[in-house]
Amino acid sequence: MERSKNDVWVGLFVIIGAVALLFLALQSANLLSLNFDSTYRVTAKFDNIGGLKPRAAVKSAGVVVGRVESIEFDTKSFQARITLALQTRYPFPKDSSLKILTSGLLGEQYIGVEAGGDEKNLAAGDTISQTQSAVVLENLISQFLYSKAADGGSSKEGASNAPAAAPAAEPKKESDNKK
Repeated sequence: MERSKNDVWVGLFVIIGAVALLFLALQSANLLSLNFDSTYRVTAKFDNIGGLKPRAAVKSAGVVVGRVESIEFDTKSFQARITLALQTRYPFPKDSSLKILTSGLLGEQYIGVEAGGDEKNLAAGDTISQTQSAVVLENLISQFLYSKAADGGSSKEGASNAPAAAPAAEPKKESDNKK
């Protein structure tokens, strides 16, 4: 009887541990958010979203104010259309702007909201037109390398067009001083 009681407690402890590990795994992958606040949906279009994923955070001043609800491709404008679910307790002016940012050098991407100055606030169904696309690391590297290659070719041309420097004066010999 005592052994059966211990087996039940051990089994219960193992089940609680497995549920806790599953909860942490889902929470860290942004697949689970226990947020029961009411939200309003707004859309925005971006030229390039980089590695942004659904359920990514929407932050303003470092505070999570919503989540990316869906990402679709608009076949008319050839842009990514993103639907954001913003919490109603965080109202933003209509002229607010959005940027796709990265936490850390190679971290996950999120949307940053910069509040505007308009007196009217965003409402459900509004579209935010002021957006800045994601900075793609590969594009930055290629631009850097291309600009260095272009600078390398022009600096050689510039050196040949520059006037020659005057020859350095030779030091006087002791025999010249005695004369």
